Amino acid sequence: MQNCKRWSLSIVVCLLISLLLTRCTKDYLDVVPDNVATIDHAFANRNEAEKFLFTCYSYLPEEGHPDMNPAISGGDEAWTYWPMTQDYFSLDPYNIARNEQNKNSPYMNYWDGFDGRSMWQGIRTCNIFLENVDRVPDLEPYQKIRWVDEVKFLKAYFHWYLFRMYGPIPIMDKNLPITASPAEVKVYRQPVDSVVNYIVSLIDSSVKEEQGGGLPLKINSGVTELGRITKVAALSIKARVLVTAASPLFNGNKDFASLKNNDGTVLFNQNYEQAKWVRAEAACKEALDAADEAGVVLYHFDNSLTSADSLLQIEMSIRNSICEKWNSELIWGSTSGGNPTKWMQLYACPQFDPNNITLDLKGKLAPPLKMAELFYTKNGVPIDEDKDWDYAGRYKLKSTSAGSDYLQPNYETVSLHFDREPRFYADIAFDGSRWYMKNGMFNIQSKIGQYSGKKQSRLYSITGYYNKKVVNWNMVVSATSGASYESYPWPIMRLSDLYLLYAESLCENNKLTEALPYLNAIRARAGLPTVEDSWTNHSKFPDKYKNQTGLRDIIHHERGIEMAFEGSRFWDLRRWKTASKELNSAIYGWDIVQESYEDYNNRVLLFNQKFIAPRDYFWPIKEYDIQINPNLVQNLGW
Repeated sequence: MQNCKRWSLSIVVCLLISLLLTRCTKDYLDVVPDNVATIDHAFANRNEAEKFLFTCYSYLPEEGHPDMNPAISGGDEAWTYWPMTQDYFSLDPYNIARNEQNKNSPYMNYWDGFDGRSMWQGIRTCNIFLENVDRVPDLEPYQKIRWVDEVKFLKAYFHWYLFRMYGPIPIMDKNLPITASPAEVKVYRQPVDSVVNYIVSLIDSSVKEEQGGGLPLKINSGVTELGRITKVAALSIKARVLVTAASPLFNGNKDFASLKNNDGTVLFNQNYEQAKWVRAEAACKEALDAADEAGVVLYHFDNSLTSADSLLQIEMSIRNSICEKWNSELIWGSTSGGNPTKWMQLYACPQFDPNNITLDLKGKLAPPLKMAELFYTKNGVPIDEDKDWDYAGRYKLKSTSAGSDYLQPNYETVSLHFDREPRFYADIAFDGSRWYMKNGMFNIQSKIGQYSGKKQSRLYSITGYYNKKVVNWNMVVSATSGASYESYPWPIMRLSDLYLLYAESLCENNKLTEALPYLNAIRARAGLPTVEDSWTNHSKFPDKYKNQTGLRDIIHHERGIEMAFEGSRFWDLRRWKTASKELNSAIYGWDIVQESYEDYNNRVLLFNQKFIAPRDYFWPIKEYDIQINPNLVQNLGW
């Protein structure tokens, strides 16, 4: 796989972009190329201009690919065996997770180009479009308005993508002409607040009401336009930007006080501003109002598709809120790459059918033990807070009964796997668990030599856990024809995410009772009691939700569970400034090379993960880029 044509093409494209970007100092980042004839052709008519519009879209990263999204494989939500010698497209995210990031050749370097995509090149392409779209002679006014708004949003999103990775970045509002002086080309990084305000102003410009055009509230032409930007998507990303900007990493963070440009410009505001949370709350509410107008609602499984019992309906409501294509909850789904979740599913799914073993199923995107422990008990509170759940005895072996709801009958597994919330069983599989597919119920048996377990040097889970959440239930496997899967758009934003962002902003503005209904709506879909009921009746800290500090912890925990394995935790731990704690803990799994229940169910240390603060909160800028442009200051610690 690592030597496939697609990967080779990506390398070629990356090299070409690298050559273009580093040809000389005058080409740095954003200089307009001397290719007037090509631009004239690109905007000669509507059809050619539309191709250029889709070129702007083509720079969107493949967020549904585990090897191309640092938030999937670069943190602590997924682990894999090491070294990997096949079954990958890039080892970059795995090296980031293993503390190997560096400044000489940074991993997942979307600044200069990774996976054939440089975000600066994407911004440059957007600027070219905006500067030339008025030249298209046969473009209807309503089309031009919409296309311009789409490209404004994309330009904002590419800035946002870089900002989240690198912190303060240059703002590239216009492409510099080829005649620009060396001094003009040597751009500076802009302060955090300036970058945030710029991104938000671009999004605001893209969603403004315009007579006869603008971003649609929702996509009406599903065959031709799914994946394009809507007003709801743009407003939701704006909400995410402002919640991030209000969070501790960017709001009053004194750890970066010494990060300054060489002209003395301070890049991080040292003062905490409550107004940032007020602004974030308003943005979340605006996005939610638009979502409501567009008919976006929490997804619930259609039981007419199968004869599922009530517990299975809850499980499928959880799983299909991610995996059902263009479902009612999806606000913006990534279709980048054309087959957006193929490898996500194949990397995650184990051999679940003993009669049909296929090399297509890798089963290597393995949740560590810490993720299994993150989920609540069946009472809806953390496992170490539930006064009725045996936390101290969670690693003891226990036998299942004939009537177990989620576990195989007459089997043995650790107590940790008993009496957990429905999202635990919907998101994670393990030895002794069951996996429901549209064509039947399957048992997972993953001790050494068993059909789901380790049988060779690849195609197995290093932790003993499997990521069930991201695998579409329509997958069918055959020993002869391999895995038949249904790819779905990767959820960049869905309604649950927006609910949680809004609840967080309400909490930070001390509107505790107003935050609870949004948490409870998510919990109800997951088959759980309300926050009030769960904590009052089952927690060792029954009043926790009644104060801001306690509710903040509940919201963070709820977000960690609801958004697990979707690439949210990686960024949340950073913006909350808790990564220095969470990512400085050991990665554990089960002893997967054992045959017996007793030997298999022993905790094994796999890796001591390290996170050096404040250095690792941001990517390093490549050292060569700083040599070319000394006005770019390096991030702290690099």
